[in-house]
Amino acid sequence: MLESLLEFKFIFVGLAWGSLTLFVVSLAVIPWLVTKIPADYFHAEYRMSKTSNGRSVPIQLLLGLKNLFGFLLILLGLVMLVLPGQGILTIVIGLFLMNFPGKYKLERALVSKPKVLNSLNWIRAKAQKPPLVVAP
Repeated sequence: MLESLLEFKFIFVGLAWGSLTLFVVSLAVIPWLVTKIPADYFHAEYRMSKTSNGRSVPIQLLLGLKNLFGFLLILLGLVMLVLPGQGILTIVIGLFLMNFPGKYKLERALVSKPKVLNSLNWIRAKAQKPPLVVAP
């Protein structure tokens, strides 16, 4: 049995390094992104959607890249749920970056959970930013 596990040594080492890298990157990037959220982002009951009419091709390309990056963060957050890292916060940040119908309602539902809101506000307090305000 041990011999068969040694055959996959390269895979285990790769997973360990990947996990360590995700952990370190999430420790650096996630707090920075959380501090960039405006304190009143979740205060309104609903948010007006912006259509892509009248936007130039470069702007639409940037929006597509932002959605792709958000989707990548969601996937990495799902991986971090079982590996070391800030999985739930990474998923929330990924959702913030993406554009889709019902996004704001989903974000508010997630952030209104006490554990998520307390975690986000703890990070914001460490950066001397005001706490997020969620409308009841």
